[in-house]
Amino acid sequence: MKQLQGILAVTGRVLLCVIFLMAAVGNKIPHFSDVAQLMASRGIPQPKLMLAGAIVFLLAGSLSVITGYRARIGASLLLVFLILATFYFHNFWAIADAKAQQEQMIQFMKNLSIMGAMLFIIANGSGPMSIISVKQK
Repeated sequence: MKQLQGILAVTGRVLLCVIFLMAAVGNKIPHFSDVAQLMASRGIPQPKLMLAGAIVFLLAGSLSVITGYRARIGASLLLVFLILATFYFHNFWAIADAKAQQEQMIQFMKNLSIMGAMLFIIANGSGPMSIISVKQK
């Protein structure tokens, strides 16, 4: 049973964080200038600096959670990223077009769900089969 719990924990951490790794490696890094311009159009101050920070948070946070090394800190980084990205990019309440509003509301709700998973990791740690699994006292 312990072996199965470990395999499920690692699989869950990978599935949870692949979205963040791919966002950094597949989009934000190779399209840095375009993403920075999009951020600027959304009113984000110092978009290049903020994008560099977002990339660091995405990479460090996701690798931390996946490996279980200081996963609470990694989940905290991803939570901060999610809060800011959700507010600036999925603000469905500010959209007039009904279809676009519904699409952004779905993205907003997806991010809320992932925020819940990050809070769960912050509260409980990374679980079995982690590089460093610190038990909650």
